[in-house]
Amino acid sequence: MSKKTEISEGTLLELYGSPEVNPSDNQTMGEIISQRFSRRGLLKGAGAAAAIAATVSPMALLMADEARADSKSSFNFKEVEAGVDDTHHVAEGYDADVLLRWGDPLFPDSPAFDPANQTPEAQAKQFGYNNDYVGYIPIDGSSEHGLLVVNHEYTAPLLMYPKTQRESADSALQKQLADIEMAAHGGTVVEIRKVSGKWQVVKEGKRNRRITANTEMIVSGPAGGNERLQTIADPSGTKVLGMINNCSGGVTPWGTYVSGEENFGNYFKGKLPVGSKEAGNYARVGLKEKPDYSWANFYDRFDVSKEPNEANRFGWIVEIDVNDPTSKPKKRTALGRFKHEGAFATLAKDGRAVVYLGDDTQGEYVYKFVSTGKYNPDNRAANLDLLDEGTLYVARFEADGTMEWRPLVFGTGPLNATNGFNSQADVVIEARRAGDLLGATKMDRPEDIEANEVNGKVYVMLTNNKSLKSDQVNPANPRPNNKFGHIIEIAEEGKDFGATRGTWEILLKCGDPSIADVGASFSTETTKNGWFGMPDNCAVDSAGRLWVSTDGNNLEDTGRTDGIWAVETEGSARATSKLFLRVPVGAEMCGPLMLPNMETMMAAVQHPGDGDWIDDTRSNTFENPSTRWPDFKEDMPPRPSVLVITKKGGGKIAV
Repeated sequence: MSKKTEISEGTLLELYGSPEVNPSDNQTMGEIISQRFSRRGLLKGAGAAAAIAATVSPMALLMADEARADSKSSFNFKEVEAGVDDTHHVAEGYDADVLLRWGDPLFPDSPAFDPANQTPEAQAKQFGYNNDYVGYIPIDGSSEHGLLVVNHEYTAPLLMYPKTQRESADSALQKQLADIEMAAHGGTVVEIRKVSGKWQVVKEGKRNRRITANTEMIVSGPAGGNERLQTIADPSGTKVLGMINNCSGGVTPWGTYVSGEENFGNYFKGKLPVGSKEAGNYARVGLKEKPDYSWANFYDRFDVSKEPNEANRFGWIVEIDVNDPTSKPKKRTALGRFKHEGAFATLAKDGRAVVYLGDDTQGEYVYKFVSTGKYNPDNRAANLDLLDEGTLYVARFEADGTMEWRPLVFGTGPLNATNGFNSQADVVIEARRAGDLLGATKMDRPEDIEANEVNGKVYVMLTNNKSLKSDQVNPANPRPNNKFGHIIEIAEEGKDFGATRGTWEILLKCGDPSIADVGASFSTETTKNGWFGMPDNCAVDSAGRLWVSTDGNNLEDTGRTDGIWAVETEGSARATSKLFLRVPVGAEMCGPLMLPNMETMMAAVQHPGDGDWIDDTRSNTFENPSTRWPDFKEDMPPRPSVLVITKKGGGKIAV
């Protein structure tokens, strides 16, 4: 520890090197891959491209090496042309309609969107900003009438507000802008219905709801009430205002909405009081002295010098009971605290609830939670607290192709007082450090993780690892500054999602397969439009087919915008990918979601216009964005929106 009288960002850097770097010496996935395939002898005499090819399964290798005239894609649609422009494009024969835009009214008394005259009160009754996760909860089992649930991850003031407002010296106005941003965060629950072949919002829906950064929530599970979550405003440690930076999420078998808080460290400022025991904890989760938001200028709870425990109240999975719009959302601390990307919920063979979880930072871990109690399909109320008690596991991948889930349980192995853990509350609050001590495998930004309930596999989206240095490369991972990411496929033992062991393969190494040094492993049936980089979210449809959306494709690295690709996982077409939908310039593709009858897909277009690809003279501001999608009106800024995709004339998608 330095002799500084306060814990500063500099001290945090001394402790860990960087708030965003995993300090443990646990093995990386690249090292595991290298060991695995070196042991098999597959790399002897191989060049870099062949070495990368060896990281996929033997079946994928066979497909890449042989002519496969008999291969046939299970996805029946004409592929979209990859590229970059100011609007979205979907496969021929399909409609991709805008269902909801930032600012759209959600209630009968919601005001119309007026971008030049926004207020916090109006935003709290309108669709929020930067829609990410999209989920659907049927009403009476219908695929044409249900509740849409959407996360609102973050805000972008440059694109949201006119220059005269965002650069004003008026502190009252700046507080109002911060309040608008807080109201634009969180989530939306809104009733939707398909009428005459087109989906529409039901503003009169009794369960419509906005959750914001100021919605009162309950902290439940092992950390609820713990002294490390107690604050001046909440000495009980069981109540918190709001959820922030909610990225992906999920829908539980009992019909609730679960949402993951991701980059919560971006909201807090200040220096911890002298002697604070949270210094190492906050360094490990990436808190920084200078935040990306101004909220701490107006609300003490976001200043750790005044409320040193407040940051421990974020970084959780939040569960919302959509059937009761007056219910308080619950932060389920049993599922651990880290930068949550998603929360895919399913069931073990014995009926226990299982939630797969990714920690979206380079070098962080893959987790899953298995409940103690069992799901009761005949008693919804009995399921509402299943996520408060159970076992949180972290993944360890071995070089021989096996993997295990190691329990993060207080008193087990190194998770004891000697290492600073005095209760299960400490374990879940510092889940990352617990994973370090258990020898979890460092991963290349674990984002969405989804279980395929048709074939029993689990797909892990690993977006990239740009921190990889030249002296860290190896024959199976020869890409320093790895930009493109990959997808891992886990087979749980006995096809049981509650298992503690399994095997793993790499389904796909991403990037341009025409460039040998990239080492991508798409099948040879994949066209110039079908390959992609930076896998982020994914969905498995009712037929067990995988759909992947991306975040980070750009003109320099891939020459294309983000989008949704259909990816084959079975048979002779395995590792073949086709482009189904692409987004406008600067946007990220979030979702996707296929409704149970497979006649509707939904997806979220996040931060459109936040890119300079079309016209380098543009500055990507409210006044001069790179696109004005989806309204294309001079008085409207670009607006994050949810798309609904249907086949012209009706029918199942891509069948």
